[in-house]
Amino acid sequence: MTSPSGSTIDEAQAFLDAHPEIEAFDIVLTDANGVGRGKIIRRHELEGLCKNGRHLPISILGLDITGEDVHETGLIWDSGDGDLRAWPISGTLVPLHGTSPARGQLLMSMYHLDGQPMTSDPRHALARQVEAFARRGLHPAGAFELEFFLLANERDGEGRVQPARAVVDGRHSGKTEVYSVDHLHGMEPLFSDIYAAAKVQGIPAETVISEYAPGQYELTLDYRKDVMRAADDLLMLKRLVRAQARRHGVTACFMAKPIEKYAGSGMHFHVSLLDDAGANIFTEKQEGSWSPQLLHALGGLAETMGESMLVFAPHANSWRRFVSQSYAPVAPTWGVNNRSVALRVPAGDAKNRRIEHRPSGVDANPYLVAATVLAGIAKGLEEKLDPGPETTGNGYEAASSKGAMPGDWRTAIEAAKASAFLRQALGDDLHRTFTAIKEAEYLRVARTVSELDYHLYLHEV
Repeated sequence: MTSPSGSTIDEAQAFLDAHPEIEAFDIVLTDANGVGRGKIIRRHELEGLCKNGRHLPISILGLDITGEDVHETGLIWDSGDGDLRAWPISGTLVPLHGTSPARGQLLMSMYHLDGQPMTSDPRHALARQVEAFARRGLHPAGAFELEFFLLANERDGEGRVQPARAVVDGRHSGKTEVYSVDHLHGMEPLFSDIYAAAKVQGIPAETVISEYAPGQYELTLDYRKDVMRAADDLLMLKRLVRAQARRHGVTACFMAKPIEKYAGSGMHFHVSLLDDAGANIFTEKQEGSWSPQLLHALGGLAETMGESMLVFAPHANSWRRFVSQSYAPVAPTWGVNNRSVALRVPAGDAKNRRIEHRPSGVDANPYLVAATVLAGIAKGLEEKLDPGPETTGNGYEAASSKGAMPGDWRTAIEAAKASAFLRQALGDDLHRTFTAIKEAEYLRVARTVSELDYHLYLHEV
């Protein structure tokens, strides 16, 4: 059958001709948690994969963060755990830098056996939102920022994670080296390999900075006119950063809050809308007056933020990031050139006007984040929602008057389960799958006896 994903045998043949050294390929399907699941295939299997797809069990999309089945998704025994067919995503066939023997990588997406999209696949949720905008003559563009920690493989004397030593000379720093260029030099071989890997994969990785915590860094990505490709960029970049860090003897950490005393890691999403002629509809027509479309988009995002927070903060650890004056937003506020709000309009050229959506942690799934943000923008445009007055100054002080966001994971799960908006944003099947997985994970965490429990209660009660 013809590939429903648009992949072709010609693409595979051209890649094999250009890369005779590659012996195998990682084929990677992204689940609701953003975890890459799949197989490693041999070189001779690639053409068959592009021609026929590859059978994978439906349960692969119903797993929790530990890889355990979540029966409440309806994707396990309700369907007999039958096979569906995963197909390659055109344009994602790339070499993997530094592998020995040489390997490549190919992203996959899940379809039913008749070629219809399997709607619990997160990538299809984003595709549906993109297609809805296209029918209106609009095209979402965007880019994600990647914040992460580089940690030592060994814990400290108290069992806590600690920043990695410089790979150049083993120098240790426990300071917040924010924007320190000299500090970056200690990781220069690692970042050199990250850039080399990004180049061969066609990922537009740009600026690296030392961020606002010991061992924390940020990599920016160039803006894409295709928001789907922007989400692909983020997932591929996370995979290669983790792989290159491991080769240099350190751990790349994408937890939202790995170190309790310091700021966590966000995944800010920059987004704008282009019309069929390529013009940005968020651009103001006259100086000093915001575009109505920009304001309505902000209104939609603010109104839907509370019920969407499970997408932006999907794990138990995600909620440790939301602390006042920690650069993580605590209310659905908006402002211009202000990093204390949830929805920031960056200063700069009006032609490039965009919204920086700041609630998501780096542990969130970029396909789900983008799909939910686009659905919020669509709601704002359709209903001409008003975002209210701009927040100026300290957004944390204004938070109490700007509407409610869930204060914890359990509340966010209940809000997401009840949300008609989120069901529309993700689709019925993925909404059921995602919320069932999150509830199962919550129950797993809630019944776990932690080291903190022993510390607080073992000898005291």
